[in-house]
Amino acid sequence: MSKKTNMYASAETWNPIKGCLFDCTYCKPSFQQQAKRQKHNCTECYEFTPHQHFERLSKIPNAEIVFVGGNGDISFADPVFVKQIIAAIVKKNLKRPNQVYYFQTKRPEYLAQFIGEFPPNVILVTTLETNRDDGYGAVSKAPPPSKRYAQFKQLEWSRKVVTVEPAMDFDVDEFTEWLISLKPEYVWLGFNSRPRSVRLPEPSKEKMLALAERLKKAGIQVRGKELWGLELEMSEASLEWTDEDIEAEARRLF
Repeated sequence: MSKKTNMYASAETWNPIKGCLFDCTYCKPSFQQQAKRQKHNCTECYEFTPHQHFERLSKIPNAEIVFVGGNGDISFADPVFVKQIIAAIVKKNLKRPNQVYYFQTKRPEYLAQFIGEFPPNVILVTTLETNRDDGYGAVSKAPPPSKRYAQFKQLEWSRKVVTVEPAMDFDVDEFTEWLISLKPEYVWLGFNSRPRSVRLPEPSKEKMLALAERLKKAGIQVRGKELWGLELEMSEASLEWTDEDIEAEARRLF
């Protein structure tokens, strides 16, 4: 029903909805493989088919952050059921108003219909692995990055987060402009966590470092793990770096 996730600190997933049809290649060895453990509990969970669990509406975790439908994509859920999810959150807020809820999807336009109903402790999240559309269809059936970016930007909601994981090769200047224009509370960066299972066109460490530094200079918080030895936690002084400084540091480190 719920479990801790290592993607976001102090977070637990809450799965009144599960499953997805975007068929992302990097999802198969992770979420879809985990779903295979559920055959004895739920056939639809086992098959990763989008479906609902009404019995879980009243079982919201008490975690600081609750990732709603973390084992699927909420855009495949019945809108009527999503409104029930929101109603359950509003009710829970009466007892635990300081919890935060993440609604994440690779089809952001789906969330527009609920903007007037989300309580203020909801954060909308989307994944942007890259700014490049070319070849993306071989990785996922989700809307291409440019379309997803445009949809997310159009959502009139003040609290947003973008996850760039698994990062795919990108154009630093354009991708930085995209992320800054979305005005997220933070950006999560991460490389492909299963390179032996799935091959992706990944960015270099230099690009990831440059992206992280430019976002920080723009006042956007960057979160992530220590990835391939790349440490993303940098001092406040790094916010004063010029592009030349960033490039020189990248050459020194790598």
